[in-house]
This record gives sequence, structure tokens and C-alpha cells, in this order.
Amino acid sequence: MARSVFRSFTENLTPRNLDVTDLRWMGEDGFSVGRMRIELLSGLTVALALVPEAVAFAFVAGVHPLVGLYAAFIVGLITALIGGRPGMISGATGALAVVMVALVSQHGVEYLFATVVLMGLLQIFAGVMQWGKFIRLVPHPVMLGFVNGLAIVIFLAQLGQFKVPGTMVDTGHGMGGGEWLSGLPLALMLTLVAATMAIIWVMPRITKLVPAPLAGIGIVAAVVIFTGMDVPRVGDLASIQGGLPSFHNPFGTGVGLYGTMLAPLTLETFYIILPYAVILAAIGLIESLLTLNLVGDMTNQRGGASQECVAQGVANTVTGFFGGMGGCAMIGQSMINVKSGGRTRVAGIAAAVFLLLFIVVAAPLIELIPLAALVGVMFMVVIGTFAWNSLTILRKVPLMDAFVILLVTVVTVYKDLAVAVVVGVIVSALAYAWNNARRIYAKTHITPEGAKIYEVQGPLFFGSADGFAELFDVRGDPMEVIVDFEGSRVVDQSALQAIEAIAGKYEDAGKRLQLRHLSRDCHALLTKAGHLMVDSDDDPEYQLAVNYQVRTGVLGGH
Repeated sequence: MARSVFRSFTENLTPRNLDVTDLRWMGEDGFSVGRMRIELLSGLTVALALVPEAVAFAFVAGVHPLVGLYAAFIVGLITALIGGRPGMISGATGALAVVMVALVSQHGVEYLFATVVLMGLLQIFAGVMQWGKFIRLVPHPVMLGFVNGLAIVIFLAQLGQFKVPGTMVDTGHGMGGGEWLSGLPLALMLTLVAATMAIIWVMPRITKLVPAPLAGIGIVAAVVIFTGMDVPRVGDLASIQGGLPSFHNPFGTGVGLYGTMLAPLTLETFYIILPYAVILAAIGLIESLLTLNLVGDMTNQRGGASQECVAQGVANTVTGFFGGMGGCAMIGQSMINVKSGGRTRVAGIAAAVFLLLFIVVAAPLIELIPLAALVGVMFMVVIGTFAWNSLTILRKVPLMDAFVILLVTVVTVYKDLAVAVVVGVIVSALAYAWNNARRIYAKTHITPEGAKIYEVQGPLFFGSADGFAELFDVRGDPMEVIVDFEGSRVVDQSALQAIEAIAGKYEDAGKRLQLRHLSRDCHALLTKAGHLMVDSDDDPEYQLAVNYQVRTGVLGGH
């Protein structure tokens, strides 16, 4: 399996596939300057939006801003090159940052780097094992709740930009607190945010030569810079000036980056970082795969889940060795990219390269950009991301689906994405099991010979096993009884045990029982009732969702 996954993964990196699937400006007419312009401008827009996000998430995690910026560059570049979905943007995210803060505060940033390396290795393993395909188990109501919850989270994250720069304090759980803007500064901030949003809304109706978000940022930034308007700017968050990221081994002894101790390569270190690595790997993959599905719906692309797992893993492993805080797919920046016209890997690569140029060369210029322009862009992302149609369908869909949508939305906002998705999937699965448990029933009739036939309808599994047992009237039935499973499907061990139990009751009552239309698996796995089955040519051929072995007439399982 691992070999086939690796072969499939590497085949997606060949020039042939890059020509046809990913680098789509290469067509029959040759090189298209127009397509390249769209991809590069889209990448520039994303890079500008990445700066305050990466800095803010670094503050949340309690690390230096460059740790977040380097993560955004490295994770964004590698996933753009080898990820499962062209058009997706990855980088440092808040969902991961809130988990990292406890580790950083207790053990230091070097332990974070070591954790990110282990997190990446776990994600690579998940990709090689093709576990990405399990994202298909996420129901549509959970996806709606995820999208709505994340839109609210993105909105709430922007509210921090409406605080006076420099008033944020270390709360012990990352940077927080701060004084809210008021009076004229607040009015200017709101005016610039509204102006940016208006430009983004109007621009596509005037021209599509420049992505609307980039136009909004550029026009508002130009007005602020040339008028000298006193409003919060990117540089007020922190300086983004830095050099190229360099290789750094977090494992060892002595002092590492930012004056913290290295993580010794011992079992004790492994026990410290493993729980965090598992949680971060799970959150990162869940958010990345859900974003992959969302971008796929917008760009009509399918597949690539396991490849995305590997790409995220490689990106985080490398990031950990270059002083980055790790990351995953970013739904906000991915939406900016897709809606700006980015459809290929070039946009993601360009975003990462532009971000690095900002850090190394253009930091003084980027630090002059008003935060209001970037907030306006993100507010438009919120409007475009939120599934507004879900508000109207809540009254039309089944009550349980409406409940799942609201539940996942609320848990995403108040807890985190991974917990919300897991909760949503569990609730949906339990609701499905309950609904199917109520579907089992039996049609009965008496044959001319006096035998009673039970025609079982509906699935027989753990949820319906008790209802199955209640279908039979062992005392009142005649001496010969036939149970026909043609309209049913036997699913799991509980179903087998239910059949064994009812067969035992009829045998104890001294009555003759026959079982018809059971699959070959049932023939092999039923022990006590095996001699009661009638073999026929039209027996179904489905397999049971169990892993059993028949050993000397005993049904055993795990």
C-alpha cells in the first residue's frame, strides 16, 4: 500500500502533470501572459493578507513574530509545490497557535520546533497510509457548520486590529487584552475598512485586470501614506524585518534561538512533545482537508486528500528545522486566492516568495500599510465564506441536520475546529444509527403448509438488534418458522449475535427454524445457527463489517 501511495504521489509531481493539471496557463496557444499576471497578482494579494495574520498568530502562541512569518513562508511554499489542491494557501494558523501556547510557556520555543517536526512526521505517515480519504465521512451539515464557524472565527480575529497598538499584554495564554480604539481613531479605522470593502465590491464591475482585494489594499494604503493619516499600520504590530530562514536543529543541549534551551533528544522530551504533536497533526489535517474540499467545490477539482496530508507533513517537518511554528491550510487566504483568480500552483508559490521578499527586502514599505485595508479584505472573506443559504435551509432540513449545523458552528467558535468536526461527525453518526434502527420491521404471512414466514426489512446492526428481537412471537408461532433476509442486510457482530439469539429461542421452544437469503459471510460466521440456514443460488454476496475468525466452532472477534 505504501509503495502504491508513494508512486501515485510522485506521479503528481511530474512535468507532464504539472503542464496539464497545475500550470494551466500552458495551453495549446503556448504561454499566456494574462494567466501569469492573474496568478502573480493573486499571490501578491495573499502575501499582503498573510503578514498581519502570521504576526498575530505568533503573538497568540507566545513566540517571536518571525517564527510565524517563517512558518507562513515555508509551509506555504512547500504545500503550493506538492499539495493536493492547486489554489490552496497554507501558513501559520490560529487553530494551531492556541494549542502551542501552553507548550511554549512551559518548555520554550525549542520544544515547539521539535513538536512541529514530530507533527510533520505524523502527518506524512497519515498520508502514506491514505487516511486522508476518511474526510469523506464528514457529512454536509458538518461542512456547513465548519464554514460558518470559521467565518465567525475569522471575523472575531479581526476585532483585535481595532485595539490601540502596543497595549496588548501577555496573559499567560498568548497575547491578549489591550485598549479599544475610540473617538476619531475608531471613526477613521471604520471608514477605511468600509472604503476597502467598497473598492473590493466595485472593482470587478470596472476591470478585472487587478484582483479586487489587491486594488482595495493598494488604493487605501496610497491614500493613508500620502496624506499621513494617523491610523494603525502593520509596523505597529511588530517589525517584520528579518533575514533568510536558516537551518536550525532544535534537538540538543545548550541555548538555541531567542535565548531558550534546546530540546534534548531523550525519551523525556518525546513524552513531552508527543501529545502536542498528535493534537497539532490532527487539527492541521482536519482543517487542511476540509479546506481542500471547500476549494475543490469552488474550482471543480477532486481528489488529492492523501497527497495533501503528505505535503502538510513535509512542510511542517522542514519548518521545524528552520525556526517556524508550523501551520496548515488557511481558509481565509485560500478564499482570497481563489476569488482573486488564483487557480494554479503558481499563485501559492508567488505568495510565499512575496512574503519572503517582504521580510528580507520590503519590510519598511509593508509596515506602512494600514491595518484597516487588510481588515477590510478579511471582512469581505468572511462575507464570502459564510454559508448564508444555511440560514434559510435550517427550517427546511431535518431537525437533526439543523442541530448539527448549529452545534458545529458554536463548537468551532468556542472550542476549536478539530473538536467541532469530531463532535459533528459523532452526532451525525449516532443520528444515522438511530434512524436506521427504527427502520427494521418484518412482513409476515402463513404458507399453505402452515409455516410462518418473517420477511425482514431494513438493516440489521447494533442499533436495530433489539428491535429485531422484538419482531418475533416465539410462543405464538407455529412449529415451523422461516426468516427471510432478502430485504435486509446483516452488518456487524451485534447482528450476528441477534440472529444466534433468536435461533436459540426457537430451538429451546422445540420449533423448527430456517434462515434464508443470508450472505456467504453469514454462512461462515454463524455457528449455533449455521445448520439452520438454507443455501440458495440467489443468496446475496455482500461482506460484513466485522473481522472474525471461525475457530473450532467458536465465533471470535476483536
